Amino acid sequence: MKRKNAGGCCLPPIEIPLIDLRKQHRALQPKIYAALRHVFDSSVFVMGPNVRSFEEEMARFCRVKHAVGVASGTDALLLSLAAVGIKPGDDVLVPSFTYTATAAAVCHMGARPVFVDSLPDGFNLDPADAERRITPNTRAIIPVHLYGEAAPMDDILALADRHNLRVIEDVAQAVGARFGDELLGSLGDVGCFSFYPTKNLAGCGDGGMIVTDDDEIADKVRLLRQQADASVFGGEKYTHPAVGYNSRLDELQAAVLRVKLPHLESWNRLRQLHANQYRRRLRESGLGLPARGKDDRHVYCLYTVRCSERDALRQHLRGRGIGTEIYYPLPLHLQQAYQHLGHREGDLPVAERLSRESLSIPVYPELTADQVDRVADAILEFLGSRVKPEVEETVTHEL
Repeated sequence: MKRKNAGGCCLPPIEIPLIDLRKQHRALQPKIYAALRHVFDSSVFVMGPNVRSFEEEMARFCRVKHAVGVASGTDALLLSLAAVGIKPGDDVLVPSFTYTATAAAVCHMGARPVFVDSLPDGFNLDPADAERRITPNTRAIIPVHLYGEAAPMDDILALADRHNLRVIEDVAQAVGARFGDELLGSLGDVGCFSFYPTKNLAGCGDGGMIVTDDDEIADKVRLLRQQADASVFGGEKYTHPAVGYNSRLDELQAAVLRVKLPHLESWNRLRQLHANQYRRRLRESGLGLPARGKDDRHVYCLYTVRCSERDALRQHLRGRGIGTEIYYPLPLHLQQAYQHLGHREGDLPVAERLSRESLSIPVYPELTADQVDRVADAILEFLGSRVKPEVEETVTHEL
């Protein structure tokens, strides 16, 4: 059934969605159903054997000592901030061009998010701009590995060493990606993962994970996620040495994620293959394309292009039955939620430009090469229609 757009014209159905979870779940359905059935048969729904096993498997995957399951990626950030000792009045450096959860977690601690601009030639936080914004109250930095690409961790870790800052990696969109030979999440003091259904490793609802090599941080998170009940470490039940949270990874989600984890690297490789195909097709298009990481370390949770006519391109793709999304149409420093910080338009120009130009196109693992070509063809069709006749004539003569 065709839908009408705002102008009253009929739109074709979405034939190539931005994300299609049904294909992945159909392929794994027998194993997922069996895992869920086992949980129901045991009736252990909270902090059961699947949570413990998944934590062990994620710790091995990330090459860290500890992995602690929590209720969501946002809670992973919140509990990490609490575990490293962030307090009211502290400043925490965060990128402005990212999802609001990164800054919201800082605010929930009573701390102040200090917004940082993006790299001039990419999407991630700019370490040089971050250093300019350090104050005597700055205690931590949260690099977000946006869209599946590693933030410049060498510069960020060096900055943190110079200024004695905690480093909390937001790996929500980059599970399985690397920086050099190291997996993201293992480089800072803490790594925070999300298993929201749109992520590379996707649950069937909310879920998150904190990874660390620091024994003290891991123990603090294990305590805090269960209302800081002393029984977590063998103390008396219903006694609480701290104010905690209710943030446990659900046993059903852990069961699903255990089925999916062994497939993560092959799924990421398919995303990389699609990204390489887009790059071959679009490299002469004039679009801003995502950086290709060395040795395919980028895992392309999203394939995001930059276009000065972004909204028109999106409308054109919708007319061709292709799903897209804008991540993120307004940088955090200009959001109403953070207006008390006093920012104005023009304060972080790169983040503001990215919010006007960025558009994400389909890149999920189950796409076919033909579908990737259809998306690329539609983009090139749009861009070709924007070429002026005199430019076309000049190009013809040059050829």
